[in-house]
Amino acid sequence: METWVLLAVGAAFLQNLRFALQKRLAGALGSAGGAGARFVFAAPLAAAGLAGLCLARGEAPPAPTLAFLAFCIGGGLAQMAATRLIVGLFAHRNFAAAMAYTKTEALQTALFGAALLGDRLPPAAWAAIGLGIFGVLLISSPPEGLRLRALLDRRALIGIASGGLFGLSAVAYRGATLALPEGDAAMRALTALCVVTAMQAVLTAVQLEVGRRGDMTRLLRAWRPGLLVGLAGVGGSLGWFCAFALRDAASVRVVGQVEVVFTLAASVLMFGERPGRRELAGVLVVSLAIVALVLATR
Repeated sequence: METWVLLAVGAAFLQNLRFALQKRLAGALGSAGGAGARFVFAAPLAAAGLAGLCLARGEAPPAPTLAFLAFCIGGGLAQMAATRLIVGLFAHRNFAAAMAYTKTEALQTALFGAALLGDRLPPAAWAAIGLGIFGVLLISSPPEGLRLRALLDRRALIGIASGGLFGLSAVAYRGATLALPEGDAAMRALTALCVVTAMQAVLTAVQLEVGRRGDMTRLLRAWRPGLLVGLAGVGGSLGWFCAFALRDAASVRVVGQVEVVFTLAASVLMFGERPGRRELAGVLVVSLAIVALVLATR
């Protein structure tokens, strides 16, 4: 199996683990603190990883360019904005339906990649992207299904906007790794990850202090669970960034949709829930889409 596929699958697994850890942490610190742990604790870990790689190889990180910094800033801000939109969806009753629309991310990623980076996909790859989105919708949509009329619903528009921002961040992160003049995939990915997480950590710290004084202090006191969130977050992000350095962002995101399979497996193994026929059909469709995409882009 190709390296970028293994990286995307591993990143999706760690991302799913991070969500579970953040959910537990949010119960003690609130949604702002739980979300902030991802950035605050990830930044020093990313910096330590880059320093360790440079020491092990005896080389300096690649010199940043203006394009690299622009992609890092744009991608980091888009990711934070997308996360805030998702948090806003928690206030709505029909959360599952709104979340399902965020899964249009793969299609929007492909469109952004073509427009901003000139990524080109064969027709079979576009078909695999559509198949993957259909499979994810089968798994994540509510029991009553997604109706065409719901596309005009405010929750749906928020979900689509969130998916678009996540897609934009993925393309920007790929652009950042490609904008560095030297270094292999690991070095370029760690350099980009270090810059992005540092910026996000600073902005998160400011937001926590301005939003409600003391939130940042409470987060730092919960360093043990926060560190686990940071480790899972850095591991997942590094997998995404390395995969972006090797393959177009749309293909990586489609393979990353295997995350919904991990989520479904966790609900069965950890909570004893039984998936219905629609969920099982969705798992099969997502799996077929991933295989089809890999074959189409070889």
